[in-house]
Amino acid sequence: MKNKIGIFTNGIIWFGVAISVSEIEAGIQIASASPANSFWIPLILGHILGGILLFFIGLIGAKLQMNAMETTKTAFGRYGSKFFAALNVMQLIAWVAVLNAQGALALVNLNLPISFQMTCIILAVLVALWVYIGLERSSKLTTGVMTVLIVLLVVLSFKLFLANSPVPTTALSGISKTLSFWNIFEISIAMPISWLPVISDYTRDAEKPVKATAVSATAYTIASLWMYFIGIGVVGIGTDNVAHAILLMGLGTPGVIILVLSTVTTNFLATNSAGESAKSIYTRLNAKTVGVIVSALSIIIAISGIMNHYIDFLYLISSVFAPMAAVLLVSFYFGDNHDDGSGVWKWNMFAWFAGFIVYQIGGFYDSIIFGPTLLSIIVSAALAYVPILFKK
Repeated sequence: MKNKIGIFTNGIIWFGVAISVSEIEAGIQIASASPANSFWIPLILGHILGGILLFFIGLIGAKLQMNAMETTKTAFGRYGSKFFAALNVMQLIAWVAVLNAQGALALVNLNLPISFQMTCIILAVLVALWVYIGLERSSKLTTGVMTVLIVLLVVLSFKLFLANSPVPTTALSGISKTLSFWNIFEISIAMPISWLPVISDYTRDAEKPVKATAVSATAYTIASLWMYFIGIGVVGIGTDNVAHAILLMGLGTPGVIILVLSTVTTNFLATNSAGESAKSIYTRLNAKTVGVIVSALSIIIAISGIMNHYIDFLYLISSVFAPMAAVLLVSFYFGDNHDDGSGVWKWNMFAWFAGFIVYQIGGFYDSIIFGPTLLSIIVSAALAYVPILFKK
C-alpha cells in the first residue's frame, strides 16, 4: 500500500511546480508588450480561474484515488482515456524539453564556461536521478531544495523591487504589437491549464483529499503569480532577459542555483507524470523507467530547437486539455461519473473535439472576447451537459 502524502508535502510539490524560468518568461512577455498597469486584472483573473480548474480536476483524482489519465475513463471510456494518455505523454516529453531548454539557455546567458548542449544534458540527468529515487523517498530532499529556492527568490525579488523603475508605458523597443486584455488573460491561464492533465498524479495519494487539493491549487497559483511578477520586475529594470537581470542584481552563484533548482523541480513532476500516463496506456510499463527515457528524449528535443516553437506549443496544450478538462468536470460532478461502458463516452469525445476546433478557430482572431481557452471550455462543457440534461 502506498504511503499517503500530507497536506504540507502537496503544497511544497505544487509550489515548486510553478517556480520555473517558463513562468518568469511569461511575465516578461506580458510586461514587455503591454502598457503600464494594464495587465494586472487579466493576469490575476487568468490565474484565479486556472487555479479553480486545477482544484476541481485534482479533486477528482483525490476522490477516486486514480492518476490523472485514469480519471478520464469516467468521461471518455477506456479508448478515450488511452487517447488522452498518449497525447499527454507526447506533450509532457515536449514540455520537459521546453523547460530544459529554457533553463539551459538562461544558465548559458550567465556567461558560464559550459555549452548549451552540455547544460541540457546535466539538467536532464539531475531530473532522471530524482525520478529514479522517487517522490516518496525524496520528500525531505524536496522540502530542503524548495526552502533554499524560496530564500534565494525572495532575495532576487527584493533586489528587483529596490532597483525597479516604473514599468514603461509603452512596449520595450523592438516589440511592435501591444497585448490586449484577452491576450494577457490567455498567456496567464495557459500555464495552469498545462498542468491540468498532471495534478491528479499527486492528489490521488493525498491523506486529506479536499484540503490537500485546495492547498496544491492555491500553492501553485500563488507561486505562479510570484514568478510572473518577477518577470514584470525584470522588464522594470530595462531588460527582457532573466539571466541579464540576475547579473545586474549581482546574484552570480545564487542565480545559478535558482536557475538549476527551478528547472529541476518543475521538470521532475512533468517527467514523473509522463511515466504515470504511460502506465495508463500499458499497465506493465515501469513509470520510473519511462521517466528516465523521457529525460533522455528531452535532451534531443531541447538541443534540436524546440524553443523556436515554444508559444505555439503552449497554446496547443491548452487547445487539447482545456476542453478535455471541461468535459471531465461536467461528467464527474453532474453526471454518473462511472459510465465507462455506455455510448456516452463517444458523445463526450465529440464535445471535446468541438471545443478543440473552437480553440483552433479562435486562435486565428486577435483579442477575441473571452479568449480561445474560455470559449473552448464553455462549448465543450455545454455539449457534455446535453446527455445529462436529457437523462434528467
